[in-house]
Amino acid sequence: MFGTKTHLTAHDDHLFIDDVDSVDLAKEFGTPLYVTSEARVRQNIRAYHSAFPDADKYFAVKANGNLTVLCILAQEGTGADVFSTGELNLAGLAGIPKDKVLFNGNSKSEQDHRTALEAGVRISVDSREELESLSSVASELGTWAEVMFRINPDVSVKTHPKIATGLKTSKFGIPAEQVADTYQTAMDMPSIEPVGLHCHIGSQILDISPFAEAVARMMDVAQEVLSSGGEVKRIDIGGGLGIQYAPDTPAPKPADLAQGILPIFRDRCQDMGIRPKLILEPGRSIVADTTIMLTSVNVVKRAHVNFAAVDAGFNVLARPMLYDSYHHVVAANKAEQPAKEKYTVVGPICETGDILAKDRLLPKLERGDIMAFFDTGAYGFSMASQYNGQPRPAEVLVSGDKAELTRRAEDHSALLQGQSIPARLML
Repeated sequence: MFGTKTHLTAHDDHLFIDDVDSVDLAKEFGTPLYVTSEARVRQNIRAYHSAFPDADKYFAVKANGNLTVLCILAQEGTGADVFSTGELNLAGLAGIPKDKVLFNGNSKSEQDHRTALEAGVRISVDSREELESLSSVASELGTWAEVMFRINPDVSVKTHPKIATGLKTSKFGIPAEQVADTYQTAMDMPSIEPVGLHCHIGSQILDISPFAEAVARMMDVAQEVLSSGGEVKRIDIGGGLGIQYAPDTPAPKPADLAQGILPIFRDRCQDMGIRPKLILEPGRSIVADTTIMLTSVNVVKRAHVNFAAVDAGFNVLARPMLYDSYHHVVAANKAEQPAKEKYTVVGPICETGDILAKDRLLPKLERGDIMAFFDTGAYGFSMASQYNGQPRPAEVLVSGDKAELTRRAEDHSALLQGQSIPARLML
């Protein structure tokens, strides 16, 4: 029933995550609820360590900013790819060493640069204009900025257009043909130390060939930089390896990625006589399948289709609305019952597009049933909102037969946080 998801099983008609009954979790902590398997997190990052023993892995914090998850990954020797000062702070709190943090982003402010420099982390420069601003801030602080240059490699990938980041038309990166000249300029700028190249071609990619193409393009640029007198100490190829969301859509593993790109990387490094540190930025493929999202059925309505209305909408799980994404769903309290009817699972949000799953075969549903959405550990809670005045849900970590609260559910006071009413409007 659960394929390669060995942390998910069914016992006595209930869905278990590790050795914990998900129905009991819903009763104890309420719904909606995100539940993560610690063992699965560790298993997934160790698969990367096995496939890429000599490479650094910088977890993409945007995928999952739960501090407990970040602490687990820090224990496993993982670095961090951060996209904001908030994510930078989370990485520091989790104990991720600063020399394994890359501050990424296409629109950094002077304050972003200042915070990153004061934290002593490496910065990925996205444009020549950013380079000039960073040089000014670093000079003002009397420090050096260790920088990498994000390349736009113009590599096309088969994924949703909104998460394809390596196309020529993307907002990210310096056009590949301009990088060597920008690198050379940086070598003469005050307070700037160029140390390497960086790229990221997209997310949820199920074909290895675009990664191989991107690595080859990166090595071409590295050759141009070397010919211009530059030194390339680090090459960061980003992340983007997809996972198996749908049961009939297989996905490559880290070992497959290694087989596809390491020969290119090693051969080209040998040809150029360099030994740069290879860096990867896995996010989704580390945490997505570690987590289920539990939600309760409020209403079963039989109309032109059968609607199962639950207490989680796109405010809790945004991916289906944003990307028409598929998440497998089961009835957690009827996990071993045969699928008899087709349902469209919808949320409580005042939007027609608040649909989590369309036309799914499920056991006969009724009010009070617990639904479990799979593979929600990446871009699940991290994209949650308070839209329609809905407080965000709790998060729980399971380890063996133990369950621990890692983020308490918000109450209505969270909707008021930071607000103030001018005195003249007070009644």
